[in-house]
Amino acid sequence: MESIKVNDKEYRIIKLLGHGKGGYSYLAEGDGKKVVLKQIHHEPCSYYSFGNKIEAERNDYTRLLRAGIPIPEMIDIDVKNERIIKEYIDGDTIYDMVRNDISVSPYMEQIRTIAESAKAAGLNIDYFPTNFVARNGLLYYVDYECNEFMQEWSFESWGIKYWSKTEEFLEYLENNS
Repeated sequence: MESIKVNDKEYRIIKLLGHGKGGYSYLAEGDGKKVVLKQIHHEPCSYYSFGNKIEAERNDYTRLLRAGIPIPEMIDIDVKNERIIKEYIDGDTIYDMVRNDISVSPYMEQIRTIAESAKAAGLNIDYFPTNFVARNGLLYYVDYECNEFMQEWSFESWGIKYWSKTEEFLEYLENNS
């Protein structure tokens, strides 16, 4: 298995967790503890423009904490190599639950509370269900991306379309399996 250093500390890569607009997230291990190692990438994205991604991650993390959004702890950040170490939240993603016909209704009140907190702070988060992990009955937003609030990208206007087997969810599943 490959190892990657973050600020001179070595992490052994276990597996790829996901690939998003901003980077690759890996399950990794360091000091006998599982963590998420995010490596920023600079691949083009036709529907989203970025500035300095690593600084955006750091700033968004702070904004989300201030808004009271439940997120994994940022353990370390390596600005030079554009790497972040996050707390690993072990659990099922909402995406996997929907795909596998597991009810997400126990989490609907929590996502709506999260959405209200985000809106009150003037933020939108990425409500796509791969970004939410359920652990011990609690819902966590495992991405740090946030933007200025726009109603069209709110949970009720956009995100909810992917929290059940809607036409949008099934189309995504078909195109990304």
